[in-house]
Amino acid sequence: MTILRGVFPLLLALVLPGAMMAAGDGGARVMAVPIQPNVGVAIDLTASDNPNDAGGVINLEWAMDSGGVEPDSIGVVRLDPSGEADTLAVLPAGTVFYRDTTAVNGTEYTYKIVSYLGGKVAGVSETATAVASAQWLHSGRIGMLVILSIMAALILYYIETGKKGKELYIREIGGLAAVDDAVGRATEMGKPVLYIPGIMDMDDIQTIASMVILGRVARKTAEYGTTLLVPTSRSVVMSVAQEVVKEGYLQAGRPDAYVKENIQYLTDDQFGYAAGVDGIMVREKPAAIFLLGTFYAESLILAETGRSVGAIQIAGTAMPSQIPFFVAACDYTLIGEELFAASAYLSREPKLLGSLKGQDAAKLFFIVLIVLGVIASTVGQFWPPMATVADFLRDLVTVE
Repeated sequence: MTILRGVFPLLLALVLPGAMMAAGDGGARVMAVPIQPNVGVAIDLTASDNPNDAGGVINLEWAMDSGGVEPDSIGVVRLDPSGEADTLAVLPAGTVFYRDTTAVNGTEYTYKIVSYLGGKVAGVSETATAVASAQWLHSGRIGMLVILSIMAALILYYIETGKKGKELYIREIGGLAAVDDAVGRATEMGKPVLYIPGIMDMDDIQTIASMVILGRVARKTAEYGTTLLVPTSRSVVMSVAQEVVKEGYLQAGRPDAYVKENIQYLTDDQFGYAAGVDGIMVREKPAAIFLLGTFYAESLILAETGRSVGAIQIAGTAMPSQIPFFVAACDYTLIGEELFAASAYLSREPKLLGSLKGQDAAKLFFIVLIVLGVIASTVGQFWPPMATVADFLRDLVTVE
């Protein structure tokens, strides 16, 4: 009995596992099936047309269910009206926003967010629908629309005021007021007038403004019978200058005094042109020199040479780096936008004067707006209501 009592547990240990395995494969298969975890899915999915655009864009937003296992990745699936599904993108886990930029305006799309785990679909969100469309008005630019409307109204008001014959005050610009005196001085001395329109081509706005002033100078030289010399550094500028001077002589009633050869092309090379103009100054010794247009490093070379021959010099440019040289070496200098205001100042034409006056009024409006904004922002640090005013002014001029 003692021997059997010791052997029985050993036999039981050997036989019982085999008996359990022989009980059938079904039990083994049930034990091998993995337990599918609860995977988090997207909730509160919303689809909306992207605002303030030309259409073709739909924004999707959602939140991830905090319960369950976080998915490996999530996919954005779109269904078109026919029901055909298309996976637009597979995004990293935790993403809660997607912008569909491939939508067609006027077409209703249905979206859903799919959760992936181990490369397989583990959950699907509820669906959301949206239609992309274009907006006529950008809500973030209403403030700028208001400001532009005010500017346009001011310009139109002053143009109409000028047309009615009312005198529009424009502050005197010394360089432009001295144009007649400079030409008159050259006439009295029996010396020519030299006009230098800069070194840029006709696609430069400063060259265009220079051509306007050239027309005025040409009329005066025609009236006074003074020789006008115009050396240019671009062939197109030469052709335009010839026509402008010819028109000026025609308006003065002296077409016979126009000499085409006095408007000549020198060279496109910057310092080659400067050397050629300096040669003309030394040989012809003009009594009046106009340097109006775009200038670079040659500005001081030309101005100093003109000063050395004793000419009265009127210069003007919108190049900030060259203005100090003209101020130092010339008698009169048009600074920045004064060059562009010359056409209105010299012609006194109501439309041009009205536009100039309206722009000045608009600039004053902006200056006042900036000052008010600075004051409101500063006071708003201590008094919250003023901070609200500062935010309003900031939004008014901010373009999104």
